[in-house]
Amino acid sequence: MASGAQASPDAAQSEPKPPQGAAGGGLDSPELETANYPLMIVGVMAASLLQILDTTIANVALPHMQSSLGATVDTITWVLTSYIIASAVALPLTGWLADRIGARNLFIGSVAGFILASMLCGIAQNLEEMVAFRALQGVAGAFIAPLSQSFMLDATRPSRHPQIMAVWGMGIMIGPILGPILGGWLTETANWRWVFFVNLPVGLASLAILIAYLPKRAKRRRRFDLAGFLLLAVALAAFQLMLDRGGHVNWLASSEIWVYLLLTLSATWMVVIHFATAKAPMFDRTLFADRNFTIALAFMIVIGIVMFAVMALLPPMLQNLFGYGVIDTGIVLMPRGVGILVSMQVSGLLMRRGVDARPVVASGFLICAVSLWQMAHWSLDVDEMHVIISGLLQGLGMGLVFIPLQVSAFATLSPALRTDGSSLLNLFRSLGASAGIAWMTMLLARNIQTSHADLGANVTAATGNLIDFSTTDRFQALGDTAMTIIDAEVNRQAAMIAYIDDFYLMMWITLAAAPLALLMRRNKGPAGQVALSE
Repeated sequence: MASGAQASPDAAQSEPKPPQGAAGGGLDSPELETANYPLMIVGVMAASLLQILDTTIANVALPHMQSSLGATVDTITWVLTSYIIASAVALPLTGWLADRIGARNLFIGSVAGFILASMLCGIAQNLEEMVAFRALQGVAGAFIAPLSQSFMLDATRPSRHPQIMAVWGMGIMIGPILGPILGGWLTETANWRWVFFVNLPVGLASLAILIAYLPKRAKRRRRFDLAGFLLLAVALAAFQLMLDRGGHVNWLASSEIWVYLLLTLSATWMVVIHFATAKAPMFDRTLFADRNFTIALAFMIVIGIVMFAVMALLPPMLQNLFGYGVIDTGIVLMPRGVGILVSMQVSGLLMRRGVDARPVVASGFLICAVSLWQMAHWSLDVDEMHVIISGLLQGLGMGLVFIPLQVSAFATLSPALRTDGSSLLNLFRSLGASAGIAWMTMLLARNIQTSHADLGANVTAATGNLIDFSTTDRFQALGDTAMTIIDAEVNRQAAMIAYIDDFYLMMWITLAAAPLALLMRRNKGPAGQVALSE
């Protein structure tokens, strides 16, 4: 009954095996030729960076939006939720739309739609308009990341794939770091609307470059798998709603969350059965038959959990517990991006010289685990240098993981499957990030309460050196002030303990992921030579 989402069997059999180099016919020729390769890369990267920045840049502006749009604390979160859900639901459509209307047309249309939606968000007058425009922005932005990755691979010689993935990875990995910093600076110095208006000049420049130099990719006839898409859309939307609403309604204590959970589980089960049995499912089953690609999907979930959860936890911790300002927080977190830049270049060079990707990926996860171990030993007296060193170390580890993983995942995929493969990798990273942030935030809130109760039970008159609680009533307002100060300090200590618990958990997740690299197939020879072995 499925309507299908891939080319006919004859067309699939005629697809060239990578990397034949359609443009030049040689083993090391790009699949697509462009009139100005460097400028095309700039345009593609500018669009990609704008999209990834907008996943986090609006977070710090929410309090200002709330008062301006007349929203409540609960309803203002839909500004973020609408973007996340729309993006997650639209992302699986990337491959089919690229084949149906042309990848070039889809990419240019996505960037244009993203710019238009950003402008509309900046002029929104009420919450309803903002939620609708953010959903439009999420749909348009969903196609940018996978298309940018596939176009950069197709327009680059296979031997240069590690380097070009390092360039692409910089935007993907550094964007979430710069987003809150840029958003906070724009909100403080100008207005929250500039969080969206800042997309216009860069986006228009990127759009002009893409119209001039983005190459065309051949279209393929693909039927649309309507049943598969609807089931997947229900699963993704319910999952994202569960993660977003859980913290507001006390998770499984609410019937609303149970509804989302049951929808997620049942729809996911039906999606698996449908994709396994349908004659022509939305995603080609050969994608999941590739061991390296399947393991890369699992790693993307771990990267999403660890990297994005850490970046969600650190800014409020530094600002609320250590008294850092927005700019100071950005300066302290910036070395994380420097570490990513350095290690991505190193890992790209290693891949080009034929170094086995498996130990590089495993080493990257181990380095990340060491940085999280350091963070788990922080206290309220930790200084800036310790924060900088841990961030730099974690950036070095993440950079070592990302490039070898991307190169290994795409090494044996046909160029015709790159867009679908890229959309799945981006989807799994996004799901990992959403789940990781929700999970760590939930544990943080619960551990703060538990630690506060444990610490508060030991703050009594018998502990000495604090205050004789039996006499506080005679001091009236001063006594209340003293109790408030003591409670605030207990809160700070409890929060620090809760952050440490989160860092320990992420450390163990990272350590558990490292051995998975050994299950990947080994690359034999430099990048550009598709030779893999056990």
